[in-house]
Amino acid sequence: MHSPRFRLDCSQKGEVRVILSGYWTLQSEPPNPGPILSALVPEVRHLHFAEEGLGNWDTRLLIFLQNILNHANTEQRAIHLEDLPSGVRDLLHLSATSPKQSPSLGANKESFITRVGNRVLDLTDQSIEIATFIGEIILAFMELLGGKRPFKSRDFFGFVQSCGVESLPIVSLIAVLVGVILSFVGAVQLQMFGAQIYVANLVGLGMVLEMGALMSGVIIAGRIGASYAAQLGTMQVNEEIDALRTMGISPVGFLVLPRMLALMLMLPLLCIYADIMGILGGSIIGVSMLDLSLIEFLEQTRKTLTLNQCGQGLLKSSIFGVLIGFAGCLRGMQCGRSALAVGAATTSAVVTSIVLIVVSDSIITYFLYR
Repeated sequence: MHSPRFRLDCSQKGEVRVILSGYWTLQSEPPNPGPILSALVPEVRHLHFAEEGLGNWDTRLLIFLQNILNHANTEQRAIHLEDLPSGVRDLLHLSATSPKQSPSLGANKESFITRVGNRVLDLTDQSIEIATFIGEIILAFMELLGGKRPFKSRDFFGFVQSCGVESLPIVSLIAVLVGVILSFVGAVQLQMFGAQIYVANLVGLGMVLEMGALMSGVIIAGRIGASYAAQLGTMQVNEEIDALRTMGISPVGFLVLPRMLALMLMLPLLCIYADIMGILGGSIIGVSMLDLSLIEFLEQTRKTLTLNQCGQGLLKSSIFGVLIGFAGCLRGMQCGRSALAVGAATTSAVVTSIVLIVVSDSIITYFLYR
């Protein structure tokens, strides 16, 4: 008695009335819609749906109605759903207004010229967006130099703390291990010539010129750059950045500039700290394996290093700080408005930062040695 069923009312000329009753659920077998489709002769211009004793219903009813509506719409008939439950009407309306599913990747085969053209257009749009972002940063920095501070001091010192003090443990661990590795690799070769003392030269120059700035930059890129992208991306999702623009506050000056300045300030200090920890890590191998005293190892390192060499590492770390802050904030500001977009922005920020660090390090080293 609860099976889904319908009856037709064709008493009025040019109209067909379908009256639904019973329980329309997926556990039941739907009736054959053939009688309804047969009744939709060309003279019928109005199709009414109504319910009479309609019980529980789910997608079974919606599929049944949608099949009939698809046939009726091709005939350009007027459809009347006023007598159906509101939930059925809303779902049918949502189904009618939802976008069509995009074709699969395999079905959409673009030509090579089309793909190249689309890629060029994407790169052009990205270049314009990056240039605009750089211009906004420069304007915000000029306002800061002009005495107008676009951000809060406590926010800036909070970023300084997260970039500096809170990063010391991981920087200490990595720097010591890098110093140990450099010292061990050098010891294996130099012991063959009885020149163990020059391990101190190798470790000191390697840490000060390259590894101190490079390793601290990579660590900060993974720790802070990803954090910046996630923070700004989440603010994009929550429409907080749109709210700042609505209030007349520049998001670049308020959010991006303090983060970049904090990184530019703290990364050279982290580089100095990494250099010291790396040299101490190298001294562990020198003292334990090469029969060198700690004083002898440190004295040989002091004789090797010059102030100019230390300045090269600090210059690189300062540039790395700007690039990491730029990449992290850029990807965060470009983030979409979904959780998936936040994850993609975070990943892109880390990859972009590391690529910029390696490329800039190569360029700077080439010009400095020239």
